[in-house]
Amino acid sequence: MHLIPVVYVVFRREDRILLQQRRGTAFMDGHWASGAAGHVEAGETVHQAACREAFEELGMSIEPDGLEPLAVLHRAPNRVDFFFQCTSWSGQPKLMEPDKAAELQWFDLKALPSPVVPHELHVLGQLCSGVPGIGSFGDFTPPAGLD
Repeated sequence: MHLIPVVYVVFRREDRILLQQRRGTAFMDGHWASGAAGHVEAGETVHQAACREAFEELGMSIEPDGLEPLAVLHRAPNRVDFFFQCTSWSGQPKLMEPDKAAELQWFDLKALPSPVVPHELHVLGQLCSGVPGIGSFGDFTPPAGLD
């Protein structure tokens, strides 16, 4: 199986996090999601991908050493998600891709909007309880006949 790496940047100001509401993507439209996220492209590290996505999606500049590892989530069937927390950046967040996001807002970590993309909500719940780390999410049961 070929794993697809995806990065997520959780921008944080004390107990508030930045979320964007998805639209026009055909995946979880209407759900709230991390401020910046996307696939790791060929030839880039997860840190480089996180910095690129933050700039492309929000117009915010971040440095790789400003990314704090938050969680790694093996998501069924073939994704591996790298979550970073970021508390230092330059620039004001703004929607750079309005065709992919309807809204951008800061929310209290303990009072998140609904709905939030389920696997991201899982990690944010871990962050809230202080125990993020390495885990898995989803149904890994192989289809009948593939055992």
